[in-house]
Amino acid sequence: MVLVVGLGNPGPHYAFTRHNVGFMFLDRLSSHWQREFNYLYSKIKIEDKDVKLVKPMTYMNLSGKIFDFIKIENYSGIIVVYDDLDLPLGKIRIRKKGSAGGHNGVKSIIHAIGEKFIRIRIGIGPKPEKEDVVHYVLSNFTDEELQILDKVLNVSIEALRVIISESVDKAMNKYNSFEVAK
Repeated sequence: MVLVVGLGNPGPHYAFTRHNVGFMFLDRLSSHWQREFNYLYSKIKIEDKDVKLVKPMTYMNLSGKIFDFIKIENYSGIIVVYDDLDLPLGKIRIRKKGSAGGHNGVKSIIHAIGEKFIRIRIGIGPKPEKEDVVHYVLSNFTDEELQILDKVLNVSIEALRVIISESVDKAMNKYNSFEVAK
């Protein structure tokens, strides 16, 4: 089974903030959510493979706590989808492993299971020069940005399908240089 974890913050106040693109991504894949422990989940099939989608309800900075409840033997079968302030809106980056890059939700997951999980990073930058990082990531997208994000989420889902059906390397080659036209 493949486990796809989308990072975000629970509650309607955060629903359309930049920090919630991981949740938005998962909502594109499923509208049927069930609650278990401290997370919501949905089970879907992608290319005939069982895929479990997970939204941690622990708030971003404690995202790794879901692994107290979800036991998985092969961490290489985990794909984490989240926002990236260092990538411009309209771009995605796929990686096999790596550091947290300053993202507290990813730091929490690394603390729980280590660095060896696939990442789909969705660009939300650049942050305006004089704006506070926390304020920026917790602010809503503008209508114009939502139009770009709509396309980016669709491309990100295509990338997930390639990761699952072919390989992460193929997805990296195809989508890491891809940019949604503005």
